Amino acid sequence: MARHPIIKISNLTKIYKNSSDRAIDDISLSIYPGENFGLLGPNGAGKTTAISILCTLLQPSSGDVLIDGLSLRTHGKEIKKIIGIVPQDIALYLKLTPFENLSFYGSLYGLKGQHLKDIINDYCEKFGIAKNRHKTSELSGGMRRRINLTAGILHRPKILFLDEPTVGIDVQSKKIIIDYLHEINNNGTTIIYTSHYMEEAENLCSRIGIIDKGKIIAKGEPHQLIENNKDCINLEDLFLKLTGRALRD
Repeated sequence: MARHPIIKISNLTKIYKNSSDRAIDDISLSIYPGENFGLLGPNGAGKTTAISILCTLLQPSSGDVLIDGLSLRTHGKEIKKIIGIVPQDIALYLKLTPFENLSFYGSLYGLKGQHLKDIINDYCEKFGIAKNRHKTSELSGGMRRRINLTAGILHRPKILFLDEPTVGIDVQSKKIIIDYLHEINNNGTTIIYTSHYMEEAENLCSRIGIIDKGKIIAKGEPHQLIENNKDCINLEDLFLKLTGRALRD
C-alpha cells in the first residue's frame, strides 16, 4: 500500500515585498509520517522562510502545502492544533519562572488545570528543569533551550518543527534533547529539523533535503547521498560539495 505524505509541498514559491529574488523557488517535496526530515542549507538559502511557511507563520507567494491533508491556505487554524514549533531564538518570557512560562504556552494549546500541571511536571522531571526557583533570565543557556523545547511539545503534536534545537548548548543538554527526539520519533511523531551541525543531522535524520538559493538541490537518505558521491566521506563533505565553500552572509 502506497504511503501518503503527511506534508506535501507543491510548487511553493515565496518572493518578499520589494525584492526580485525568490526566497523559495518552485519547491515540491513530500515528507512522510514518522520521518525525521532534515532541511539543511547555508545561511540565506531559504530554510527559515520554508519552515515559517510550513508553520503557517508566513504566506507563500504561490503554490500550496497540504499538512495532514489540510491546505495551509484554507485550514491554518486546524493545522496549528497538530503542529509544534521550537524556534531557534529562545521564545520565553525571561521574567517568568519556567513553570509560569510552560503554563502560559500550555494554555495557548487549550491545556489547563491539573492536566496541564501534570504534563509540565512530567517534562520538568524528564529534562531536569527547575520549575519555580528562578526567573528564566537567571538560568543557563542549556536550561533555557530545554524549556524552549518543552514549550513546543506540551500538547504532544503530530508534527514537530525544530529550528536549530541544540545550537550553543552544553553536551549534556544536547544529549537529553537528541535522545528525546529519537524517542518521540520512534513513537510516531514526524519531525522537520534544521541545523548547521552536519554530524548531528547525519545521525538524527532518516532523510534530508539540501536547499540553496531557494531550491532543493539534493534529497534522500544521508548514507545513500554520501555513497552516491564517492569523493565524500560524510554529510559535511557532501554539503560543501553541493553548496560550495564561499562564506555566506
